[in-house]
Amino acid sequence: MMLEYLIPVVLLFMLIAASIRILPEYKRGVIFFLGRFQSVKGPGLIIVIPGIQQMSVVDLRVITMDVPEQDVISQDNVTVKVNAVLYFRVVDPEKAIIQVENFAVATSQLAQTTLRSVLGKHDLDEMLSERDKLNDDIQEIIDAQTEEWGIKVANVEIKHVDLNESMIRAIARQAEAERERRAKVIHAEGELQASKKLVEAANVMAENSAALQLRYLQTMSDMSNKNASTIVFPLPMDIMEAFRHMQASTAQAKTNATRPSDLGEG
Repeated sequence: MMLEYLIPVVLLFMLIAASIRILPEYKRGVIFFLGRFQSVKGPGLIIVIPGIQQMSVVDLRVITMDVPEQDVISQDNVTVKVNAVLYFRVVDPEKAIIQVENFAVATSQLAQTTLRSVLGKHDLDEMLSERDKLNDDIQEIIDAQTEEWGIKVANVEIKHVDLNESMIRAIARQAEAERERRAKVIHAEGELQASKKLVEAANVMAENSAALQLRYLQTMSDMSNKNASTIVFPLPMDIMEAFRHMQASTAQAKTNATRPSDLGEG
């Protein structure tokens, strides 16, 4: 008699044990009743009747997915290898299970095609200098297409843009040429500013001869501070003026002396 009651009790106990499921806080269970969607349950203790109900567990935490290296041809016909990292999470477990067979694989494949498509519309310089803008563009496109799957793409980051050796050398030559161009422009601007200051100084010295004399004395003082064997004889500027007047007077006298002889011959 006891065996007749014991078998049903054991079977009932096994059925109850098989029906009890416990889900942590970061997981949800999508319940199907005879193949039809019933509800989303969790977290905590959940009863799932074996054979009648089925449960698919979905993780709600952020998933980090590495996008494999992709061969991309930029808009200026440069071949590069690019890889990225994708951060996404499930916000609607019902859609993530019903709308797509495997949301992780589907999101990965979509990220790869979107990465190639977006980067192919930009030049190499934009890939290297405007990564934040490209990351935002890729994130918006993937997020818009995965919304119907119950997926929220939080962020996309381009990790590496690998170039071949010839392209690296070409970029190095371009950078060197750019630095030389900037150096020449800066040098030319410095020469222009110096010439303007020299013109201003010359105008000031032309208005006052004492300024030129002071400059002359300053130059002598600078020369005397150096350990050199140079001998300098100071010469007043008035003497130079006297020599110029004497030279002018001599030339004028010669001109006057030649005029009468020319008239006599005529």
